[in-house]
Amino acid sequence: MAQVQRMSRLMVKTLRDDPADAETLNHKLLVRAGYVRRNAAGIWTWLPLGKKVLDNISRVVREEMDAIGAQEVLLPALLPKEPYEASARWEEYGDLLFRLKDRKGAEYLLGPTHEEIFTLIVKDQVASYKDLPVMLYQIQTKYRDEARPRAGVLRGREFQMKDSYSFDITDEGLAESYRLHREAYQKIFARLGLDYRIVSAVSGAMGGSASEEFLAPAPAGEDTFVDCPACDYAANTEAVTFKLTPVSAEHGAVEELATPDTPTIETLAEHLGVPASATLKNLLVKVDGEIVAVGVPGDREVDLGKLGEHLAPAVVELVTAEDFEGRADLVRGYVGPQGLEKVRYIADPRVAPGTAWITGANKVDTHAKNVVAGRDFEVDDYLDVVVVEEGDPCPKCGAGLKLDRAIEIGHIFQLGRKYADTFGLDVLGQQGKPVRVTMGSYGIGVSRAVAALAEQSADEQGLCWPKEIAPADVHVVAAGKALQTELALDVSEKLAAVGVRVLVDDRAGVSPGVKFTDAELIGVPKILVAGRRSAEGVLELKDRRTGEREELTVEEAIARLTA
Repeated sequence: MAQVQRMSRLMVKTLRDDPADAETLNHKLLVRAGYVRRNAAGIWTWLPLGKKVLDNISRVVREEMDAIGAQEVLLPALLPKEPYEASARWEEYGDLLFRLKDRKGAEYLLGPTHEEIFTLIVKDQVASYKDLPVMLYQIQTKYRDEARPRAGVLRGREFQMKDSYSFDITDEGLAESYRLHREAYQKIFARLGLDYRIVSAVSGAMGGSASEEFLAPAPAGEDTFVDCPACDYAANTEAVTFKLTPVSAEHGAVEELATPDTPTIETLAEHLGVPASATLKNLLVKVDGEIVAVGVPGDREVDLGKLGEHLAPAVVELVTAEDFEGRADLVRGYVGPQGLEKVRYIADPRVAPGTAWITGANKVDTHAKNVVAGRDFEVDDYLDVVVVEEGDPCPKCGAGLKLDRAIEIGHIFQLGRKYADTFGLDVLGQQGKPVRVTMGSYGIGVSRAVAALAEQSADEQGLCWPKEIAPADVHVVAAGKALQTELALDVSEKLAAVGVRVLVDDRAGVSPGVKFTDAELIGVPKILVAGRRSAEGVLELKDRRTGEREELTVEEAIARLTA
């Protein structure tokens, strides 16, 4: 028997107006419909309706994780410093970590992710190859000290996440665990009713090799991804690559040009009457304190996030005016790769060998033309570092790429042996010798999925949940009079008796208009109204998404809702 939730007793307070600080659709509607309330920046309370949605998503995740043989555990959120210090993530995470000390001065953190702790658990519990493979997961509260929490529950300092980890003896075993998780994620997001894309990604601070993201397209999304309209290629912009293609062409000798007051690409291009794409932009950054030059075509921007991912775990920061002091080879606004002394030079693949550029001559008010990559300067490392733009060529088929915004709802990694190496995670192999374990890491943002569903499924009237995760199967509305309330409660009990989850609006003294508006705002998939024909035992059933209505007897309504 299912539960009847009576709104006369339910702690739910709906709002007519959007919260003043709300910018995104999910933030506005989840607050207005009484699902969540803000406690502080990035910290939210899940009210009864919101907790049901959150629990329903967790249930779907659990069912599909259990189906692939993963075992649920629960690790602490308060974690000791030492394992994260050993993996170097105590420093790598920087200000994102919530750090604290106990009364004795020992240092701890609130867990942002649990690779280190899962590795140590398996090291403690597993001794032989016969105990592997094993997959463990938890649904746990995570903590990250976001500088700018925003978008409601989408980007909080405290959030619900499912993280799972696979442990295998061989790379082939890891590939199989990765496949199982990938397919489980597809089933989870299909059951949740999410529109999503699987895109190539980078591992970042997580480490490892193969990595894919599950993205839910939405205007409120923080991720930008590319989609090829001509083939199946899709990727996070940080993972998009450009093919390095050397150019065979004859170029004249390097020629210096007087270019007074042209320290920027825009002023240089205007002065010479050339397109910005003919110039070479050289951005100076510091990588772990050492100055590095990054070369890209003048009409493109350096993606510092992408650069940071390539160079992780090194710290990348822009140079300051003080960094030019005592460096005669570094002339601010007129830097060129030719003649740089003891400076590592990184270039985008568009700066291919044989390409000629107009660039700084390392002299004030002077540039040089016919500066050829591979002839006049050498590139130490080619890295894809430009900001991806609409129309850039697809790495797979060459067609122009499209850009879109999305919410990251899942991420899967083949970590390999990074954490096993750090903590010495070995088991006894078939030959009687120690074998190092290889790992995978797999995350789903449970609370983020609530926000993503709100963004994707809402309409002008309010939320519109898929049945699998809605707080009820049907929202029964008593239009006001005693007879209508009696019928609404009667049909609610009968529906609950056959397993239908019911939310019934039996509030006294609330107008039918307010009840109907709240039903639309709360977003249960079906709305059953005890209205003008209640005396005849006839109700109106409305589909929340399509708006289709039909009049049914109590028996017909029960049959329809249990079909």
